[in-house]
Amino acid sequence: MPFRLQADDKAGREAAARIEALGAQVIFVRTDIARERDVAAWMSETVAKLGCPDVLVNNAGIDANGPFLKLTANDFDRVIGVNLRGTFLCSQAAARQMVKHKLRGALVNIASTRAFMSEPNTEAYSASKGGIAALTHAMAMSLAEHRIRVNCISPGWIEVGDWQYSRRAKKPHHSKTDREQHPVGRVGTPDDIAEACLFLAEHASFMTGQNIIVDGGMSVKMIYQD
Repeated sequence: MPFRLQADDKAGREAAARIEALGAQVIFVRTDIARERDVAAWMSETVAKLGCPDVLVNNAGIDANGPFLKLTANDFDRVIGVNLRGTFLCSQAAARQMVKHKLRGALVNIASTRAFMSEPNTEAYSASKGGIAALTHAMAMSLAEHRIRVNCISPGWIEVGDWQYSRRAKKPHHSKTDREQHPVGRVGTPDDIAEACLFLAEHASFMTGQNIIVDGGMSVKMIYQD
């Protein structure tokens, strides 16, 4: 079945309202980050209303998981377009502003443990996240002369059910087996990733070109079958 991306303005505006309720200044700009023109418009509005960014977190991403033998080239391209091309375009737009305003900046890209390990039928998503990991260290070298650091985070299993737009939110349930897959004894939450983003953006001045795996130890645990 062909993959279809459906934008959800209401979800975006609800997220913006949550952030605003915490006391932050925020704007919501509907943007297809795979389109250079859209990204340019988003950055222009951001600078006009909020000023030049000194931190960018590239968190937008989609997937088109399904049987590999039925995956269409269009669906593959769309995932690469949003996840990888989008990370490139947004990073470039933000870095240009940082250089223009002579700011020491930080770019934080969200990759995935799927860049390094896989389940069946995740080719488009895995390829895009592997590309983000490689793009990260390449940009770190290219932007070093401008004192812009570039790092990425590879999340593992992060439960977002209760963080969804209100009409889709659901209380998560994890079995004992789910929890025991993680040496820390639980499934991850968005807060775990947010804290890693904050560290890389604000407290890691001697780090660039690095990938931090945040997965509760799941990817390093050996599992034996009885």
